[in-house]
Amino acid sequence: MNARFFKLPVILVALLSCGFVVGCGKGDQGINVEGSDTMVNVAQAWAEEYRKERPEVDVRVSGGGSGQGIANLINGVVSMANASRKMKPEEMELAEKSTGKKAVEFVVGQDALAVYVHKDNPLDSISLEELAEIYGEGGTITKWSQLDVENVGCDNGEIVRVSRQSNSGTRHYFSHAVLGDDRQLKLGSNDQSGSKDVVDLISRTPCAIGYSGMGYATEGVKMLKIATKKGDEPVEPSVENTISGAYPIARPLLIYTMGEPTGQVKHYIDWILSEAGQKIVADKGYVAIQ
Repeated sequence: MNARFFKLPVILVALLSCGFVVGCGKGDQGINVEGSDTMVNVAQAWAEEYRKERPEVDVRVSGGGSGQGIANLINGVVSMANASRKMKPEEMELAEKSTGKKAVEFVVGQDALAVYVHKDNPLDSISLEELAEIYGEGGTITKWSQLDVENVGCDNGEIVRVSRQSNSGTRHYFSHAVLGDDRQLKLGSNDQSGSKDVVDLISRTPCAIGYSGMGYATEGVKMLKIATKKGDEPVEPSVENTISGAYPIARPLLIYTMGEPTGQVKHYIDWILSEAGQKIVADKGYVAIQ
């Protein structure tokens, strides 16, 4: 048989490998970023703008949740992990044990965690105490009438709880901020895989309530003002109230690396923290670092 027929599969394998191996032919010029769904839109915008300045660097971004990003950072699958919560002590310990390096944290922005209802819901504000009774184990608030709200556009008046999946940093932060460390979220919520999915579902569900980043607001939903305690003055989620600390459920947006970053990863993080990178944070509805 002619030898050329043996060469074709080899060539095909090489081409297929170049198609499936990320950054093929770029050497160490690729940066893999994974993690927080809250940060996906700003992370993609960073990557797109950065490629204009340094087209030789291939920045690849995916979501999956803060927990997944952190796990894959520890396992050496990604260069950076986006996180909308801090790494847990056990994750820090595992990271150092697995890699011999300590995880390094970078604060790259802030986000007000908004509580959303359907745009036609007459409710304008809610307290953290009331949210705890809606979302927490043993919570007693199950109907909109218990919040003095009528005509929310659903037949039975039951509150439809929308939440995030278990590996979500947003879910972890919401639980900690609203319920503390001694109470768990109630089972039976409509858990969504992404921040955008939460807002989309609420926009189609008149009886729903849920939480997501401030930057995901649309015309189909309303962001509630939040009071720390019932009877306190409620505060709207905004850039100004996040910066001042007046809004009670705001959080930092984080990037983690294993050890101090070097080379292209260091340059990229420095760029994210620069005026150009922080302008994108603000443009996407988050709060830039002051």
